[in-house]
Amino acid sequence: MARTLTNEIITAAIAGFEAQKTKLDAQITELRETLKGDRTEKAAPPEPAKRKRKLSAAGRRAIAAAARKRWAAVKAARAAEPQRAARKRGGKKVAAKKAPKKTAAKKPAAPAQTA
Repeated sequence: MARTLTNEIITAAIAGFEAQKTKLDAQITELRETLKGDRTEKAAPPEPAKRKRKLSAAGRRAIAAAARKRWAAVKAARAAEPQRAARKRGGKKVAAKKAPKKTAAKKPAAPAQTA
């Protein structure tokens, strides 16, 4: 369904755009005054940067020792497990890829009839 633009609609649209234009012009003027330094308002002071927390050498040593202890436990658990039989690589998908492709059986040609 096609819309028809009447003179009333177009006039209303122009009025709306003019109002937006006046607001934008006012904001642009305000920003230009800020650049010039004419404004008496001061900008908010910047927040101080947060300091990074540093880990002490003793703390690093404690974390490293705990990590070594955890890994030692993991390795001991692996060593205690019976050795698994070596897995064969591949599977059905690999075997299917290696298998020769089946071709459709050709129908034997019908014997030619001679008259």
